[in-house]
Amino acid sequence: MIRFVITSLALFFAGIFPVLANDFPTEARAEYVFACMATNGENREMLRRCSCSIDRIAEHLTYDEYVEAETVLRMRLMGGGEKATLFKETAWAKQIVDKLKQAQAEAELDCF
Repeated sequence: MIRFVITSLALFFAGIFPVLANDFPTEARAEYVFACMATNGENREMLRRCSCSIDRIAEHLTYDEYVEAETVLRMRLMGGGEKATLFKETAWAKQIVDKLKQAQAEAELDCF
């Protein structure tokens, strides 16, 4: 009986924790979908595809990783300077952006 309870709890938490770890706020998902639709077309089909895309990205990155990668990409666009170098040349910045780009590539294959 105890073994059954422990096994059941393990399966329950194994199913929940990945969802909690990668649960993006609704606002972040909506912002992504709006930007995606602005680029690809504002119609029902793009709503479905863009929603699929952010769902796939959320399967590969935690929300914190997503925010870090987006921050690095925005800082890279701001131009030169000593602070911008931190976002262009450091290993951690390259690693997190590469992880986002990989997730985006997989999302594009799955959703578009």
